[in-house]
Amino acid sequence: MSYQVQTFKRNAIVTALSHVFVSALMVTPSFSSAEGKGFSIEEVVVTARKRAENLQDTPVAITAITSDTLERRMIVGTEQLDQVSPNLQFATYGPITGNSSASQVFIRGIGQTDATSSVDPGVGLYIDEVYIGQSVGGAMDFRDIANVQILRGPQGTLFGRNTIGGAVLLTTTQPGDELGGSIKIGLGEDDLIEFSGAVDLPISETLKSRFTYGTRKRDGYVLRDDGTDLGDEDTFTLTGKLLWEATDNFDLTLKLDYSEEDENGVPLVFAGMNENAAFPAALSVAAGCPGATFPPPSVPTGIVDTRCANDVTWDRGPFRNSGTVELGSTVENWGAAVVANWEVNDSWSIKSITSYREMDWTGKRDADNTGFVILHTNMESEGEQLSQELQFNYSAEKLNGVLGLFYYEDEYDETLFVDYTPPPFAGAPFFVDVTNNARIDNENWAVFGQFSYDFSDQLSLTLGARYTDETKAVKLNAFQEVGAIGFFERFVTEEERELDFTDASISATIQYRWSESFMTYFSYSEGFKSGGWNPLYNAVQLNLEPTSFNEETAETLEFGFKADISDSLRVNGAIFSTDYTDLQFTFRVGIVPLLFNAGEASIDGAELEFTFTPNDNLIIEGSVGYLDASVDSVSNITSDAGAVTAVVRAGNSLPYTPDLTANLGIGYAFNFAEMSVTPRLDYSYTDEQFFDAGNTQEIAQSDAEGLLNFSLALEGSSQVWKLVAGVTNLTDEIYPVAGNSSLTTATGYAEIAYLRPRTWFVNFQYEF
Repeated sequence: MSYQVQTFKRNAIVTALSHVFVSALMVTPSFSSAEGKGFSIEEVVVTARKRAENLQDTPVAITAITSDTLERRMIVGTEQLDQVSPNLQFATYGPITGNSSASQVFIRGIGQTDATSSVDPGVGLYIDEVYIGQSVGGAMDFRDIANVQILRGPQGTLFGRNTIGGAVLLTTTQPGDELGGSIKIGLGEDDLIEFSGAVDLPISETLKSRFTYGTRKRDGYVLRDDGTDLGDEDTFTLTGKLLWEATDNFDLTLKLDYSEEDENGVPLVFAGMNENAAFPAALSVAAGCPGATFPPPSVPTGIVDTRCANDVTWDRGPFRNSGTVELGSTVENWGAAVVANWEVNDSWSIKSITSYREMDWTGKRDADNTGFVILHTNMESEGEQLSQELQFNYSAEKLNGVLGLFYYEDEYDETLFVDYTPPPFAGAPFFVDVTNNARIDNENWAVFGQFSYDFSDQLSLTLGARYTDETKAVKLNAFQEVGAIGFFERFVTEEERELDFTDASISATIQYRWSESFMTYFSYSEGFKSGGWNPLYNAVQLNLEPTSFNEETAETLEFGFKADISDSLRVNGAIFSTDYTDLQFTFRVGIVPLLFNAGEASIDGAELEFTFTPNDNLIIEGSVGYLDASVDSVSNITSDAGAVTAVVRAGNSLPYTPDLTANLGIGYAFNFAEMSVTPRLDYSYTDEQFFDAGNTQEIAQSDAEGLLNFSLALEGSSQVWKLVAGVTNLTDEIYPVAGNSSLTTATGYAEIAYLRPRTWFVNFQYEF
């Protein structure tokens, strides 16, 4: 993009937002939440600064979503959050892992596409203040969620570890004071059946409990030739929460959770074949494909013949798959957490958050999605994480803040089995089997603090800092065996290796309240994500030493505002600029995906969110996000593993970074005969985007796309029961949502996943 075009876009953004600022300055009504049934502007409490605050008083770009909002906007899982938040992409179907719950989360252009256990996510996910260290498991159903907070921009000071792009905070419902609960039963297309239930069981005046159960099953929407349906859902979750309010100033919460997923596999399909790549050509010659040659590698492109590894034979469309290897995707996940709060006096309080979690997962995939054994993978991971955080919160008339200590460790055993058939074995009755075993051991500790000082009722200053020390250790056992000839080759030695990383991140915010209903802020924030080890190889490394990669960093300048323009209109917005350095991108070395530090990028953008409730019956809500993001410079990538066969160039777009995202929801409640009927439309727009740093067109979302959902809710006046029917993807759009490419390597394949077609659903909810 030219400098003149960039300047024009930035000036246009600044001009548009300045008009909003001026409008907000001219309107200064007092704010109060509307009472009673109906739509209204609500006071939303957030914890973005480790203390409870009104959303409109918090100088951070936040999308705060209550349980009611999730329900009315038909958001049933984390992967749908990008339908209601600007500049967020929450993708699943991690191609490398082959696991359906592997998340690829990007906020403002920063995230991570590799969801394996050895790679840290770029956006932090927290459940009840507990950091979730793995990307697998990040794509989950919402059950008993009280609220969701999406914090955009680096959160390195207060949240630290791997929140370089931002953080997603999920909070579950606390136990109630009275015996009661709720149930939800749902049915839908593709044999959808779901059930969830929650019950509050008070034990005494000071001891309360809450238990939940949820399950969801649905058939897949991609059909293999062998009859297997991919993209299916089969999950269940159990939780228990115990709240002990020992005294007026001390309480303790114990939470236990367990979840399982057991599904057929991710809905990836054939996306393309490089007919001049070595593997497809050699296999085609061995199979008797007419006109195929090796060497030189060449497969005829214009004939349909299952003996030929070419596009025209194996492209079965977005919902058919011709792969042959057994697939599967499983997750078993459980954890326990203890949160203790002690109000020492009027000024000081102490919070302790202790957590332990275990997770096992598997993912089997047919990467080429053809009848050939070009590349098949089977990944298994099992491990545990332990975290401890101490917060010392201070609150006074003018000074508020927190001091904290954080400790985290995890251990994972990850194994990848790869079957492929390279030349010269294409015509032989055996394959090459590669095994990559990795013992991953990470340890992180940090000390942090952030304080805000109110110079007056209008002006305040916030300063924060965090020091982090992290150790990444790995022990690898990587080798290959070649079938019947008994050939064995080791790629790296089996000794443990360590990398140490330290970082000091700072933040500063100036906040000014122009009136009771209008606030602006200017902030500077830093984020840091440590480096690590690449555990995957299919060639001998120089001196049998594995390849490492370094940390990446981000620095963001942001100007934002929070405005309650009237009792019925709320508008929040921000403009920002980010310097993103030492980007951790996936390159192909030979046929293997490895992480390297790719270079530098700049990200400029803007966001606007609004809620409008002109009366109790009508609500209009939505947001717009704009990004101007590209790779500025590229590092010289070299590897002991071989030639780099997939490259990133200056000017490339960042993955999962569309220029424009937007969403709009409209609902109207018709009240009659002690009931209400609420039809609702929700539309989300996503500009064209790439799914890899190499900007591979074959797996890109090459056009701007829109998703329209419709629902109709019938509710009794007592709000005890509700019947909801709806249609997702009402206009039956077909477009890609994830992809993976090895077209530039000897394997020459690409795979892609598409959005599920139009489906209907109906559910019934009852509270008792």
